[in-house]
Amino acid sequence: MTRTPVNPWQWSVPFGFDQAELVESPTRWLVCSGQTAIDGDGNVQHAGDMAGQVALAVENLKTVLAAADMTVDDLVRITAYVTDMDAFLRAPRDLPTRAFTLIGVSRLAYPELLVELEAIAAR
Repeated sequence: MTRTPVNPWQWSVPFGFDQAELVESPTRWLVCSGQTAIDGDGNVQHAGDMAGQVALAVENLKTVLAAADMTVDDLVRITAYVTDMDAFLRAPRDLPTRAFTLIGVSRLAYPELLVELEAIAAR
């Protein structure tokens, strides 16, 4: 599989994301449902803590990827739904910079949730 960043404009590169990523000849695709800061028993964790919720959402995403024999290196698209844009931008994220979309929302499935990560992976 070949991956090529596509940036007809360079303004996004210093912000750490590409306008698009061309993926040629993948053999497997994984479309992930939104991953949040919910533990294995279905309980929301880190209420009010964006950094904590981002970290757990990323770990949950990594767990889903691993269950499909994939890693974050296989991600080609990430969409983050957040209830506080500024807090999300300040929070550390252990994710590769691919085609990334950030969307502000008034709330998520549970009122305590601050972030939800949807992703598409290919290999």
